[in-house]
Amino acid sequence: MESKYSAVTAFHEAGHAVVAMVFDRPVLRISVLPSRQFLGTCHFQKGVFRPTADWLEQEILISLGGLTAEARHSGVYAWEGAGRDLRYVRRLAIQRAGERQAERLERRMIAKVENILADEEIWRAVELIAAELLRLGTISGRAARHLFEQCCDER
Repeated sequence: MESKYSAVTAFHEAGHAVVAMVFDRPVLRISVLPSRQFLGTCHFQKGVFRPTADWLEQEILISLGGLTAEARHSGVYAWEGAGRDLRYVRRLAIQRAGERQAERLERRMIAKVENILADEEIWRAVELIAAELLRLGTISGRAARHLFEQCCDER
């Protein structure tokens, strides 16, 4: 059955969510319902903001999770389509590593996300969440967490 939603968008948003869950960042809702601004969204629960070096690095990894999952699914890095994510990543990378080292940090973080998503259990969680998004359009963070835990129960 063909979904009326974009598989590429579903994998993108599932990638953000799964990388967030790897770092225990609570996901509120994931959607592939297009709006004027976005093809899809991944919303996180509000928490205490502590811009530590670790927090910045995790935020970069989560932000790159969409682009990287989409690339693993499609075989192509859609740099232009992920422009908003990449602009955010650049701001964080400059904050973390300085202007001169930001691009190098970004490349290292992409490699790190590729490595995270190369784990079979984690990739299976991305696939399950993407499939559910294609079926329903929007899923709750609780439903996403349940799918993640089905695949990654020791995490």
